[in-house]
Amino acid sequence: MVTSLNQPIQQNQRTLIVDILRGWALLGVVLMNYFDFFTLGRNWETFKPDTLTNVLMYITNIFFSAKSWTLLSVLFGYGFAVLMNNVKEKGHNPYGFFAGRMFWLLVLAFINSALFFGDILKDYAVMGLLLLIFYRSSAKTTFITSVVLLLAVPPIAAFVGALKDTSWDEVVKLFPLYQSRNLLDVLTFGLKATYFGEMILKGYLYTVHLVMFCCMLWGFTLYKINFFGNLTNNKKYIVRAFWISLGIVVFLNVFFLVYANQKWVFLKHFKLRYYMVLSSMIFIGSGICWLFIAGKLKTLFEHFAIMGKMTLTNYMTQNLIGLLVFSGFGLGIWNTKPLWFYLLLALVVYILQIFVSRWWLSKFNYGPIEWVWRQLSYKKRLPLRKI
Repeated sequence: MVTSLNQPIQQNQRTLIVDILRGWALLGVVLMNYFDFFTLGRNWETFKPDTLTNVLMYITNIFFSAKSWTLLSVLFGYGFAVLMNNVKEKGHNPYGFFAGRMFWLLVLAFINSALFFGDILKDYAVMGLLLLIFYRSSAKTTFITSVVLLLAVPPIAAFVGALKDTSWDEVVKLFPLYQSRNLLDVLTFGLKATYFGEMILKGYLYTVHLVMFCCMLWGFTLYKINFFGNLTNNKKYIVRAFWISLGIVVFLNVFFLVYANQKWVFLKHFKLRYYMVLSSMIFIGSGICWLFIAGKLKTLFEHFAIMGKMTLTNYMTQNLIGLLVFSGFGLGIWNTKPLWFYLLLALVVYILQIFVSRWWLSKFNYGPIEWVWRQLSYKKRLPLRKI
């Protein structure tokens, strides 16, 4: 018997601003992922960046570094709540459905990790299961929990940062595998580097996952209060969030400049970096929402939305292209080019993906990887081509 569970959310039911934010975040992801190849294996003690490189490093640090995966984590938490509610309304068990969905995401994460050692899908798959604990929680509960976690981030980051950890040294030893002409070696590097560089690297294992889960709870809270579904009426809160987060960003920037010339011992035990990251992410996200409400940058936002509707496909494709360009199996560029090359390549790839995504979605209901994931999740063949 065919049940209503077998009918996932259609494109015309999506919240446009969520796709726009996903599209923006995906731009930051490809920029910073390709930026990583500029840094790998580079001797920073002897490297003397020119003015252009310094400017580009400053811009990417301010607007993109860690801002994209934190924003995507917020949107993941929001999407989790949307999906769980959709499944529940169809009279089915949301726990079993979502657990199965996360299993298949973990399978995709394994493939993606082989392509790129900075995979984030595995984190979402595991963190998504933890979100199930809060499925029946109120907005107040999830928000208060996120605040408690947020307060714990600085001391935990400081403690973890002080621990001895040689995991990244193991990643460095694996670099020759990525530079090999053998595809199996390159894929092995991706899997092993993911393990050493993320799964057991203490800073990532503890601090990054804590921040990530905090962001997911924010996204869950936003769904509970129907924030994105009632965006125009929430304009005053968006404007307030914009100015408050901007104020925090400015304050922390000045604070860090002053701190650089001081010897404040307490900051060794209270790392504020992620407060800067999260404030910047909120500043950028609320700014995009404000511009969207005001009807500005419509064409640009349309492009972001197109990318956001195929986030998974575009993300994994970006990583495949990176492998073909940077690894020894591909062009073998590795870290041999100036920084502007990596950032320009990322922009070119992103722009091409906009046109490809637009063409694809004009003919098909979902991105190809989204379609496969949905079929595995719903255990039913779903129509790909539009009628």
